[in-house]
Amino acid sequence: NEIFDRHGGDFQGIINHLPYLKDLGVTTLWLTPILKNGATQDYHGYGAVDLYAVDPHLGNLRDYQELVAAAHQQGMKIFFDAVLNHTGPNHPWVKNPPLPDWYHGTVEHHTNSSSPLNPSFYGPGNLQQPGHDPFETVADPHAPARLSRNLTEGWFFGVLPDLNTENPLVAQYLLQNSIWWAETSGLDGYRLDTFPYVSRKFWSGWHIALRRIYPDLATIGEVFHADPSVTSFFAGGQKRLDNVDSGATTLFDYPLYFTLRDVLLRAAPAGKIADLLRHDSLYPRPDSLVTFFGNHDVARFATSAGRSLEKQGLAFALTLTLRGIPQFYYGDEIGMLGGDDPDNRRDFPGGWSGDPQNAFTTDGRNPDQQKLFSYLQTLLRLRREHPVLARGRLWHLASDESSYIFLRTSDEEKIVVSFNNSKESCSTTIPLKDTPAEKTLSLTSLFGEAHGKTADGALQLTMPPQSLSIFVLD
Repeated sequence: NEIFDRHGGDFQGIINHLPYLKDLGVTTLWLTPILKNGATQDYHGYGAVDLYAVDPHLGNLRDYQELVAAAHQQGMKIFFDAVLNHTGPNHPWVKNPPLPDWYHGTVEHHTNSSSPLNPSFYGPGNLQQPGHDPFETVADPHAPARLSRNLTEGWFFGVLPDLNTENPLVAQYLLQNSIWWAETSGLDGYRLDTFPYVSRKFWSGWHIALRRIYPDLATIGEVFHADPSVTSFFAGGQKRLDNVDSGATTLFDYPLYFTLRDVLLRAAPAGKIADLLRHDSLYPRPDSLVTFFGNHDVARFATSAGRSLEKQGLAFALTLTLRGIPQFYYGDEIGMLGGDDPDNRRDFPGGWSGDPQNAFTTDGRNPDQQKLFSYLQTLLRLRREHPVLARGRLWHLASDESSYIFLRTSDEEKIVVSFNNSKESCSTTIPLKDTPAEKTLSLTSLFGEAHGKTADGALQLTMPPQSLSIFVLD
């Protein structure tokens, strides 16, 4: 089926459009895996056949080095998508492994990564959200090893051969490969694919050895799960029941992803955001979690039921004002459409000669696309100009069915963000006594259409329907 065939751009195309990304306000690029894959149907890049070769579809090693250098010249960083759980089924090792136990199992005899757990094992309220396998068993102190063996030793979806990272020679090979890529290209960090499917002892050793050479190298683990009590188990900087520190710098905040989509697309109470954030004490570094509302594994926001241009703007606004490091998926800045993978990976309009539209230019974007682009660009600029939005402490001020109002504070600045998810305007009065904002004398509107003032030690807000506004407190 040709929809599964490779398509899209290359390293040179990214280099050519770095000014577009810089102008938008992007500071870091995470690319799909760049390794040579085994079939044209490996459009996703996760079917590697050579861990030392660049996929010719993207360019060659020199092109990748030039991309990293060009990004650095623009003050931008590059993250490499590291896939250390598995190789592609066409890798030469699969038919001729370097050692008999190089993989977990063989082509003829292997398990599937999908857990053998009965879906209601942890009760009806805990059914896994659509996505990957349940990782509860790894984090459960009462679960015998049998319940999580499929995750760590099964072939991904029963197709991608699972590397035996418990074998010291496999672990050494993968470490040396990661060192080689960092040294050869000058990359700034690794996005760690299928993080819970790999032995935690492997991750710990890999991180320790890598940081002896590159102490500042950042890593982001992918833990596709909706429950922070599960995702936080995999965060680095702590030891839990297995006495292992995974070493990861941070994780993608999948629980917030599910929450934002539930609130914005499915009319869940706005208070669900506050409920999710109250679990932040489970993480050693919650402010470093990578927040997002869309990526390459899920249908695009703009194609999902319940979407609207306004709601996509709110998704951007919440991601950029809540705690964490925001990540956006290419094309969402113009509201690109796309259903489930691979339809969510459509070509960005304007990268190819003959494209009827070039959305890389202001003139090439239609009014709705330009409105969304400008909205995001403005928010990114405000985040740069007001570091409290990126690094300040977050405090709840008010939360209910339709609205969530929160405070971001630092020694230099205090900012209030008001989010109203209702289709009606609403007004609220919030007492400021015993909050970090209690000495507020006045407030200045920074973004959005809400009106606010202080009176009698309280904050009075009037918020338009489906809006987010930002105020500076004086």
